[in-house]
Amino acid sequence: MAKKSADKVKAALARAQILPPERRAEIARQAAKARWGEGKQPLLAKYGAADRPLKIGSIEIPCYVLADGTRVLALRGLYAGIGLSPGGGRSGERKIVDLMVSLATKGIDIRGLIARVDSPIRFTPPHGGPPADGFEATILPDICAVLIDAHQKGKLGKYREHLATRAAILQHGFATVGIIALVDEATGYQDFRQRDALAKILEKFVAKELRPWVKTFPAEFYKQIYRLNGWSYTENAGRPGVIGHWTNNIIYKRLAPGVWEELKRLTPKTPSGSYKNKLFQRLTEDVGHPKLREHMSAVLMLMKYSPHWKVFMDRLDREFPQWGKNFLLPFPEDYAPPGLPPPPNFVDN
Repeated sequence: MAKKSADKVKAALARAQILPPERRAEIARQAAKARWGEGKQPLLAKYGAADRPLKIGSIEIPCYVLADGTRVLALRGLYAGIGLSPGGGRSGERKIVDLMVSLATKGIDIRGLIARVDSPIRFTPPHGGPPADGFEATILPDICAVLIDAHQKGKLGKYREHLATRAAILQHGFATVGIIALVDEATGYQDFRQRDALAKILEKFVAKELRPWVKTFPAEFYKQIYRLNGWSYTENAGRPGVIGHWTNNIIYKRLAPGVWEELKRLTPKTPSGSYKNKLFQRLTEDVGHPKLREHMSAVLMLMKYSPHWKVFMDRLDREFPQWGKNFLLPFPEDYAPPGLPPPPNFVDN
């Protein structure tokens, strides 16, 4: 496959060489128009600044996040970052294209980089000024991998060895964290992304208006709570107040990030401290309520196959940990609900 790709590149280069100079110039002009988006409106970058570059060791590359969430590395910064001088004008900035063509002819898998580096993104920085050009950030790991592979196979050439050195430094920098996370941290998008993601989750799960009450929690849910704690269950009898706290823990706190807190915030309380409405009445009909039913089914399955409360809670924390708490709760062996007798040895009834 690599040989066929190299043969195609060689053939294309050979055809280009036999064209008259004026024809080659015309093709170059048309390619530049397509490449640099002549007449197109630059995209808007919302996050990032020249003085807040992506830093890996001593290497700095200006980076931005566009309005659509695309992470972009400034073209000239990326060139400098990998140790390749862009030279002057557009022809200088084609050096990486020429490099990839050269490596392809030597049998190196260039991961489709010729088309990708030959199609930069034109954008306007957040602070204004003239439009700039950049590449989607995920291109950098591939460039580094190609350069390192070429060096290891002895195809990079002695005067380009420094490119492999720079690529190794960069690759080490984002090997564990990831290029997207590094760009988000450098641009400050990380904090906004978290807030924006939470807002989108809450919009899907929490309704703007109170929904009518419909029976949502099946009697089996409460029967299993009683069984797991060794209590006698009576239909329509009053329930201990602790069950409300357990319901928040078992159901609402495990639906999605921030949902329980938002439901609490939106649901008013009576003077005695009780909620005026059921929390599930604030769940959306298309996402929130179906997700609650789905989670409830899974919880009931865990309950039915657990011998007592401690085992159930251990399994619940493993399978459906609370959002923001990815650890097991330390239930003691002699656990008993507050103010209630400890559960007896399990008897399957």
